[in-house]
Order: sequence, then structure tokens, then C-alpha cells
Amino acid sequence: MYLKEDNPAYTSEDRPPVQMYNRLLSLASNALVEKEFKQEKLGFWEEPYHQASKWKPCADRKTPTNSEKPDKNNGYIMVSANGGLNQQRVAICNAVTLASLLNATLVLPRFLYSNVWKDPSQFGDIYQEDYFMNTLKEEVDIVKELPPHLKSIDIEAIGSLITDSDIEKEAKPTDYLRIVLPLLLRNGIVHFLGFGNRLGFDPLPSNLQRLRCKCNFHALKFVPKIQQVGSLLVKRIRKYGSRKSMLDKQLLGDFMTKNPSEEEDAAIVRGPSRYLALHLRFEVDMVAYSMCDFGGGEYEEKELQAYRETHFPLLIERLKNTKPISPAELRKLGRCPLTPEESALVLAALGFKRGTYIYLAGSHLYGGNARMHPFTSLYPNLVTKETLLTPTELAPFRNFSSQLAALDFIACATSDVFAMTDSGSQLSSLVSGFRTYHGGGHAPNLRPNKGRLAAILSENSTLGWTSFKDRVRKMIEEGQRVRVRGHGRSIYRQPRSPECMCKSQ
Repeated sequence: MYLKEDNPAYTSEDRPPVQMYNRLLSLASNALVEKEFKQEKLGFWEEPYHQASKWKPCADRKTPTNSEKPDKNNGYIMVSANGGLNQQRVAICNAVTLASLLNATLVLPRFLYSNVWKDPSQFGDIYQEDYFMNTLKEEVDIVKELPPHLKSIDIEAIGSLITDSDIEKEAKPTDYLRIVLPLLLRNGIVHFLGFGNRLGFDPLPSNLQRLRCKCNFHALKFVPKIQQVGSLLVKRIRKYGSRKSMLDKQLLGDFMTKNPSEEEDAAIVRGPSRYLALHLRFEVDMVAYSMCDFGGGEYEEKELQAYRETHFPLLIERLKNTKPISPAELRKLGRCPLTPEESALVLAALGFKRGTYIYLAGSHLYGGNARMHPFTSLYPNLVTKETLLTPTELAPFRNFSSQLAALDFIACATSDVFAMTDSGSQLSSLVSGFRTYHGGGHAPNLRPNKGRLAAILSENSTLGWTSFKDRVRKMIEEGQRVRVRGHGRSIYRQPRSPECMCKSQ
């Protein structure tokens, strides 16, 4: 289940297991055996800081300062978003925000077909269109398609096609008022092609920041088809346990409250299972691009170099003209993806028992089962959507990567604990933010500091298990501190801010 089938050369089953920390793995294994029969407090199954529960969702609140839509509309905004599910989600919310800024009508965003993602899904295949439009109707006019008199216009010919090269990353509202508004007023329409992360988080007026939050945390609901299978996925991980949360309600609607079958009734007697969801970023493209060493020797080095030459020619050219940073220095700087082995060591240090149910989001890991062996030797109860759902249940999603990603989003966001290995990825950012917003202070996220972890692991030949455990726990606890969003930081990942959440005394 961990193999990337379309790249068999990079996931050979023949290779032996790769382990970089044999001594620590042995210590971890012994610690898990000792821990198995001990009754201990919940620990990292719960948020460590009570202040987390003081922040409440309120991006959808009505306030006296909310400005109504102006009577005069400046035209239509079309958006063609690129990337996968999570990049598209960011683009949608940015598009809503820009439509308000420019006093324009937003046409439901389109999703570009990508040779990487190979998914023809459009907005209505993933999100509920009418719910989206109704939720935002008081702030932004949204239509499903252009009016007839604009459909035949050659947008590029009239100069209203805007690409990423026209707008810099993290652009300010003033950039759009200066560059885009004149085109909109002149032609009545603009089309953002390949629109992605093109609107900065600061400075942004509070009403627009609030709108951005309302879009992400309230307006985007998955279609019933995804909710239904997502609820089935979550029920099976929990052994059909009846625990319900606000996260369940937000992501799964009424599907978690339907009457259970006889099989489910029998399972409920055993009680609900807690589970940890893990987003393990160790795909071949990420591993190759990092230029790090992962202990696989000469074979791995040649394999990753061949992949770089095929898929990252610009990186290869850049490396020819710059002094390379050594793999050891890259690791020290925290630029190396965590291996499955390192991830398992972190979980063991945090006190998660060997029998912990772990949902693995995404399953195309570089090195396949050889890389996963150190992980499964410590944590054998590892499941994915492919192991929990039948081929028939998965069939409607099989050729739609974004819809499959939506199932991973649901399983991660509704988990008891969400652990990530790369906090910069879109899935990890959006899921952790969603859990912060709707979790009521009871949805912990585990986010390692890769630089600090590398420093700890560099002492693996002499480090005792108690010392390793204490240092890893301190690292994770510091990452869980309840902080207000910093200037320029993503409000999707860090929604604790006055425009997005309300803090009780």
C-alpha cells in the first residue's frame, strides 16, 4: 500500500529495509513493550494548554462594522485554479476575497487539468455549490456562469487575461487595485489563469480577512458523495464508535448520525477507538528535490539523481552555478523531509502505545515497504483509505485525485490527534487550521521542528531513551503553544486572530 505504482523504479520491493537509527529503534521498541501494560494519563491525546479552548469560531458572525455590498458592481471575475485539492481551496478563498475587494461578481472557480494530478474534477464535484453561494451571498455576488453577452468575448484579446507573471506572490490589495481594477472597469471582466497563492495575508483590511476565514471554515462543504464515504472511513477507523464532535458535523454533515447497521451495533459495544492521523511527506519528488541523504547508500543516491535530471532540470541547472550545501548541513537546517523511521521515533517518544491506530494520509511513499518497515515494526496498526474501504466503495473516486485527497482531509481533520512531518505542506496547514478553528481546544496537532529534531537525532549513538523522550516532548509542546497569528502568517493555518476567532476571558 505504500508503493507508487506509476514509478516502479523508485519503489523496488527487493531492497532491504533502510534504517538510520538502529540503536534508538531498539530502545523505542523496548520502551513500547514496557509501556503496553501501564496505565498512564492521556498525555498527547489532549491539548496541553487550556487556553486553546478559550478561542471560539466566529468568522461567520454578523458585526455592526460589516459593510454591505455596494449597489454598483464593477464586473465579473473568473478564476482558473491550479494544483491539487488544497491549493485549489486556498485559491477559492483568495478569489472570494478579491471579488469583495474589487466589488465584482465571482464566477464559480474552475480547476485546471494538470498532468501531475490528472484529475478533471470541477468545483461541483468536490464542494456544494449552492451552499457555498448562499453562505457568502451577503458579502459577495457569486454566479455559476457568465451572462450570455460575455461568454463569447476573447478575454485574452481584450487584455483581461491575468497570469501569475502579472501578479507577484503574496501580493497586496493595493497591487490588485492598481493592476486589475482598471482592466475590470474598462472591460467588465477579468480572468485569473493559474491563480494560486497570489494574495498576501497582511496587510489586509479586517473585513476581508474575516471573509477569507468565512470562506475556508464555513462556506466550503464537501458534496454528499464525499461526506458519505468519508463518514464510512471514519466510522471504520473508530470501530463504529459513537463519538461525535463539531469537526464531524462540519465535515460530514448528517452522515455520522445515521442509524447503525447490525454490524455497527455489535462494534459499538466495544466502544470507540481513538486514532492518530499522520501526514507523512516522503514522496519521491519531495525526497529528490530536498538534496538530502536518507541513508540508502549509493543505490539511492543514483536513483534520486536520475529522478532529479528527469523531473527537475531547472534545479540541476541551478546547482551547476552554485556551491552546493552538504546533506549534513541541510539536515541541520531542518530542510530534510522526515523519514518514516524518524516519524515513528517521535511518536514513541511522545508515549503513543504500540497498539495505537494510525491513519496514514496518502500512501505513495518513496522506498515503499523497505522504508516503512522501521515504522510498522513499532506501530503495526497502520491503515489507509485503501485498506479501510472496499474496491467498490473506492471505485467512484479512483481516477479523481482531488476527491481522494478530500477523504484524507476528512480522516485527518476528524482524528483524535493529527501529526504532521512537514508543517509547510498545504494539507498539513489546512487540516491543522481547521482543527484549531472547529476543534474547541480538543483537537491537538503535533508539529515537529525539523531542525531541532535533527540536532537531537545527531546524538543517536550516545543518547539515552529518557533524554531523547524528554527533548522530543519539549519540542512538540513548544510547537503546541497557543499563539495569536503572527504578521504575514497564514490565517488558514493559524486562525487565532480577531478577524477569525473570538477569545473568551
